[in-house]
Amino acid sequence: MKKKLIDWPTFIGAFILLIAVVIPLVIYPDAGKAFVNQANAFVTSNFGVLYLVMGLLIFAFLIFVSFSDHGHILLGDEGERPEFNTFSWAAMLFAAGIGSSILYWSVIEWAYYYQGPPFGIEPGSVEAIQWSTAYGIFHWGPIAWAIYTLPALPIAYFYYVRKKPVLKISEACRPLLGRTVDGPIGHIIDVLFMFGLLGGAGTTLALGTPMIAQGVSELTGFEVNLTMKTIILIVCTTIFALSAYSGLRRGIKFLSDINIWLALFLLAFIFIFGPTRFLIETTTNSVGILMDNFFKMATWTEPFGDIGAFEETGFPESWTIFYWAWWLVYAPFVGLFIARISRGRTIRQMVLGTMVYGTLGCVLFFGIMGNFGLYLQMTGAFDAIAFMNENGAPATIIEIINQLPLSKFMVFIFTILAIIFLATTFDSSSYILAAVVQREVVDEPIRWNRLFWAFALCILPLTLMFLGGLGTLQTASIVGGFPLIIIMFLLAVSFMKASTEDIRASEGYEPKTIHINRRKILERIRKRRKRQEDENQNNKS
Repeated sequence: MKKKLIDWPTFIGAFILLIAVVIPLVIYPDAGKAFVNQANAFVTSNFGVLYLVMGLLIFAFLIFVSFSDHGHILLGDEGERPEFNTFSWAAMLFAAGIGSSILYWSVIEWAYYYQGPPFGIEPGSVEAIQWSTAYGIFHWGPIAWAIYTLPALPIAYFYYVRKKPVLKISEACRPLLGRTVDGPIGHIIDVLFMFGLLGGAGTTLALGTPMIAQGVSELTGFEVNLTMKTIILIVCTTIFALSAYSGLRRGIKFLSDINIWLALFLLAFIFIFGPTRFLIETTTNSVGILMDNFFKMATWTEPFGDIGAFEETGFPESWTIFYWAWWLVYAPFVGLFIARISRGRTIRQMVLGTMVYGTLGCVLFFGIMGNFGLYLQMTGAFDAIAFMNENGAPATIIEIINQLPLSKFMVFIFTILAIIFLATTFDSSSYILAAVVQREVVDEPIRWNRLFWAFALCILPLTLMFLGGLGTLQTASIVGGFPLIIIMFLLAVSFMKASTEDIRASEGYEPKTIHINRRKILERIRKRRKRQEDENQNNKS
């Protein structure tokens, strides 16, 4: 009976597509890498503006939805309270959406902008330093979380309001695509999402595993090598497999809560025992720069570099466009997960909560951890940029943490936190992958299905890690995720179409919460079908 719940075309199709990409990279790694990089350069250079416009439109659309009648819609039954308290809910969505990548980039991203600033600014100048503290917050801020949140709208609406026990991207497109989502088109939509997620997971592994290995090396003295990275990956896999097997309420929630408390401890320690005044002033200044230049940063395309007006740096393609493409690849997964944990909340609470809590968390990480590294650089206590250029980013990150009081203990906390962050992203990923390949999800995906995808997430990146092709898979997933721009548009229109129809069909609503009258909706659908059948019968006559 449980086997019949599996959507085998989607299940098998995702693997076929992934293998079709992986095998050429294994057999012809250099040629495959060159082809994927060329494809990535073509997409980001020629369609970069499309990504930037997409980000702004999604942000504006979600603000509109939140403060319209649609924002009052309750995701659940009338009078139902949220399934998870606000702390656990915020912890789960943040841990799923960010992962260990936040530990990587929040500490070191400023160094890249310091050396290669935007807008033709001189590297290392005072202006470059100021922009270096603001751009990280921008790339991990409101637009990023808006891209994450959009897929949650139709998915949560159909799952909790229309009571469709299906957690699929294709199902959320049904108001526009109709019954075609039950055929090849629906399978293609879901397979593209799964491919993007599996490749995006490779990105997280590519960043997280070497950083964790450097932390372990610092604590134990063992050399960083493939054996160490393999052991780390297996340990992380075991943690998130057990978490996914335990389910949403016990495993994933429990791990996410631990994750956030550890993160808060680390941030508080750096804030208290680090350069507190510098951190406060620099973060405040960064937020001010962001607010003053939000639309400039969101629309900058370096338009005059390719005609010789000034030297072209490729900053928009390398950073903003790349980030928006990365968030886009992860968006259906994070949206599915946010939808699943948001029962009992209104759409406004889900949308604004995700954007506000997500952005606030990233501001804290970049404002405290990133500015601590910048402080070391500017005071001469530690030349992070020179060290990074010689030893690489992972080693530099650990060395920055090493500058704290109780350095060994803090490196230990940082390493444990990175492992748990990695695990919380992957247990959420395996949970959603399992949900997507099931025809329906009444409560939670089947346990063997969750375990299968937990280990599948590990085996393929592990193979590519040995072959040195992990970064190429991540780039391939971003190129392959390009059609998701169209799918995001379909999701927005589908939500508006379905929710508008249902609001108009309802008997009324209270000022604070719209509870959709499902009985009346079903009656309307029944009458529509009866009318269609009568018309078909008349045509036959």
